[in-house]
Amino acid sequence: MSVVAVEGLTKRFGDRTVVDDVSMTIEKGEIVGFLGPNGSGKTTTIRMICGLLTPDAGSGTVLGFDVLKDSREIKRRVGYMTQKFSFYEDLTIEENLDFVARLYELSPRRLYVDRTLDSLGLTSRRAQLAGTLSGGWKQRVALAACIMHEPDLLLLDEPTAGVDPKARREFWDEIHLLAAGGLTVLVSTHYMDEAERCHRINYISYGRLLACGTVDEVVAGAGLATFVARDAPPELVARIAGLPGVSQVAPFGTTLHVVGADLGLLTASLAALTAETGVAFTRGETSLEDVFIQFMSRAEDNMDGAAAKARAKP
Repeated sequence: MSVVAVEGLTKRFGDRTVVDDVSMTIEKGEIVGFLGPNGSGKTTTIRMICGLLTPDAGSGTVLGFDVLKDSREIKRRVGYMTQKFSFYEDLTIEENLDFVARLYELSPRRLYVDRTLDSLGLTSRRAQLAGTLSGGWKQRVALAACIMHEPDLLLLDEPTAGVDPKARREFWDEIHLLAAGGLTVLVSTHYMDEAERCHRINYISYGRLLACGTVDEVVAGAGLATFVARDAPPELVARIAGLPGVSQVAPFGTTLHVVGADLGLLTASLAALTAETGVAFTRGETSLEDVFIQFMSRAEDNMDGAAAKARAKP
């Protein structure tokens, strides 16, 4: 049985459909990335999965429990790390973890707290006030609180926002260790390097799930072609952007990356430009970022009132 198996999840707030017919499966021990622009419905979907919100439509199970009927049981078996540090900044790390242990009725509390402090390298800082911690250490405390009750599913909502690269790397190393031990993880992120560390990814935009699979599968499925020009003059960017077949053009250091969905049309346009300007274009690799930008450009904004009302009708 899949750890998460939901189908057709839908959530509306007023006349706006923020999650629209989302289906997802996650297997035991997987790290699944959840990606999409701000306001795309990632947080709302996560909250429906962990039992904090009831779907307006859809069905499924989380850890074998019904998402519509068994929210209490799901909550007790899930660890949920929110975007914002949500612990008491005027309490020490140890006091915060002791408070969480009380909420989950863990016994003996001291054993759970000490073991969690040790497993995440927090023992030497146990008496430090949470409010004095850097972003990376706050992130580690939040993770400690989420896994102390030994959940079967860990839901992370943009856990590394505002954290330096070293702390992000260490955080992801810890996540992979937890997954290797059998913990299942769903993590939302804006960082492409983090998405590439997931076993599979799901991309949602304006409430609708547009793609799922491994990174390679999602990139291949997008059907995009990428060309690269070196040492191209900056003024060429605007001209390339208007060529037939060009969906994206962006400078990367001394190179230009040109992306399009129609290989034939794109090749013809760039060949004509090369003949005229002498700037050569070579075939490059399409990146995950290229794919996501393409998804965003195609998606319909669910803040558009007319579109939202049309989708909200029964």
